Amino acid sequence: MDEDERDQGGSGVAEQSPEQLIARAIAPVKKNFLCPPPVRDSTPNDDVSVPDDNKTTSVLAKEKKSKRQLKRERRQDQKSPRNLCPEIARTGDVSSCPYKDKCRFSHDLEGFKAQKPADLEGQCPFLKSGGTCPYGLACRFSSTHEVAEPSGNLNGLKNSSEVNGLSKDVQKLLWKNKMSFSKADAKLKSLGLAGPKSKRNDFENKDGGNTGPNNCDQSDDSGSCVVTSDSGSKLECPAEVMKDDDNDIDEKSESDVLCPQKRRKTEENNGPKEAENEGVTVTEQIVERSCIKSELEAGTDAMTPETDVSLKLHSREKKLIDYREKLYLAPLTTVGNLPFRRVCKVLGADVTCGEMAMCTNLLQGQASEWALLRRHSSEDLFGVQICGAYPDTVARTVELIEQECTIDFIDINMGCPIDIVVNKGAGSALLTKPMRMKSIVEVASGTADIPITVKVRTAYFEGKNRIDSLIADIGSWGASAVTIHGRSRQQRYSKLADWDYVYQCTRKAPATLQVVGNGDVFSFVDWNNHRTECPELATCMVARGALIKPWIFTEIKEQRHWDISSGERLNIFKDFVNFGLEHWGSDTKGVETTRRFLLEWLSYTCRYIPVGLLDVVPQRINWRPPSYHGRDELETLMASDSAADWIRISEMLLGKVPVGFTFAPKHKSNAYDRAENG
Repeated sequence: MDEDERDQGGSGVAEQSPEQLIARAIAPVKKNFLCPPPVRDSTPNDDVSVPDDNKTTSVLAKEKKSKRQLKRERRQDQKSPRNLCPEIARTGDVSSCPYKDKCRFSHDLEGFKAQKPADLEGQCPFLKSGGTCPYGLACRFSSTHEVAEPSGNLNGLKNSSEVNGLSKDVQKLLWKNKMSFSKADAKLKSLGLAGPKSKRNDFENKDGGNTGPNNCDQSDDSGSCVVTSDSGSKLECPAEVMKDDDNDIDEKSESDVLCPQKRRKTEENNGPKEAENEGVTVTEQIVERSCIKSELEAGTDAMTPETDVSLKLHSREKKLIDYREKLYLAPLTTVGNLPFRRVCKVLGADVTCGEMAMCTNLLQGQASEWALLRRHSSEDLFGVQICGAYPDTVARTVELIEQECTIDFIDINMGCPIDIVVNKGAGSALLTKPMRMKSIVEVASGTADIPITVKVRTAYFEGKNRIDSLIADIGSWGASAVTIHGRSRQQRYSKLADWDYVYQCTRKAPATLQVVGNGDVFSFVDWNNHRTECPELATCMVARGALIKPWIFTEIKEQRHWDISSGERLNIFKDFVNFGLEHWGSDTKGVETTRRFLLEWLSYTCRYIPVGLLDVVPQRINWRPPSYHGRDELETLMASDSAADWIRISEMLLGKVPVGFTFAPKHKSNAYDRAENG
């Protein structure tokens, strides 16, 4: 830490003018609110444990456990009295469980009541919504339930307010790799992205040698590409793989295999054998658009949407979305969950988008990934964001999402800077492969009947911007809108966004392609400046600005700086908690899940500096706040960057944390760049 940072809360800041502080990217807080920085034993990003006396202590890293050990512990924990069978909890009758002794949950009703934590203050969130609580005795607000209240359906209320869930039938088909993607496959074939002659270079040897019919170093004698999994079973890869000629970055990784992978047909895993009748083979039933088709005879030419020209939508017939002047909440990892989006909708957001979901995980039927696609009924203009490295993966994901979900658009992420995503060839890595970008957008827009949008960064490497040379083509590829984040992948979030370059790209875009700017929008002044400097911009996307102060949408619509009070901010957190309990559940597990996401969000909101405390308004997103106290105790508590104080706020809304509770933010959300980066 340099000298400038050491004296942020001391006389060094108080003696400098607001202009000098702004030049160093330090917030010009009024002198009468400055105070010495607190002395802490742990840093804000350390794990924080809160025992019974609520004193903050550092927690040593726990011993890493294997997946098998964790699974065994979960199953043992399920049988403990605190995990009561949901059916018994709902009805209060021990004999109501249809699985009896085979149930994986506990049936010890008295043991559950003995260890259940005290109910929380307030009313059950499900009763507030006019429904019945699906958690019954397990609800942490069960004391507010009426005695004669009918048992609620566990999914009844959620089905009426939330959509885009993954059905068990579709999930099983994805697990078995029996899902049909006729529309996507036909489009891939029409664009020449699937065929026996095209190969993906991750199946080729580095030295270019041919070790099999498909140039695959794991091919067998029959020409099928076989990969041995960790468990020893063999997985078969399709021969139709794509060759990437524009390979600027070597990105070989285990994720390059087409997903979901097909199991090699053996007697053990082939399932029902094919029946042959007079030379005609009857295949297993497949599913097309969520309906199980009757058995098809092999060799029958099925008419697909691509082959039947009369059924194919022309690009002009597709539903278009006008983003102009609409307030667009960016897809935000971890914190951009459904309850947070509901809060932003209440505060004025027009367009919302789900968290980024990985295509391979969606195609594998992972329930946790499909949960990112959930949509609330209040989200009237809603899209989902997906991330994939190859056209075939993206195309099949697009077709699957469109037929299983109710959405208005699909956004393809080509700007994510996270290493785990980039190393798999997705996200920002696609910026180095324009031909693959073209293939992905073309096949996605050709497969979907809803608009396809793209989100990019200025470039992969700093100083080598390339979107300006691609912007004219992105529209011709089939995208209806493109969002440009004014930073490179290498830059991550250091320095301010380069809006001049965003303007340059916008002016080069064709009239049919809407351009959305993204980066550092933190007040209605920022919004107005960007719209004035470049009228061609459709709108501006709000990302971290919404995390730090979600009422930014109200400020933009009302064109004012809202000097929001601590009580009003606490009410916003209360709304989030109520929405979270509806979404994640009002039982103990749901309460703690809501608490975790609330703490993640509080790690951002602590960066907000009230308008009444600043010498210069509005606050800039890169300003580092000196140590200061608020106008009341709650405002001071909300300004703290200590995880222990965030936990205190959560306890005001969700009761005391459990014994041994720990928390560490997933993102370094309260870290600031050095002053020279400002």
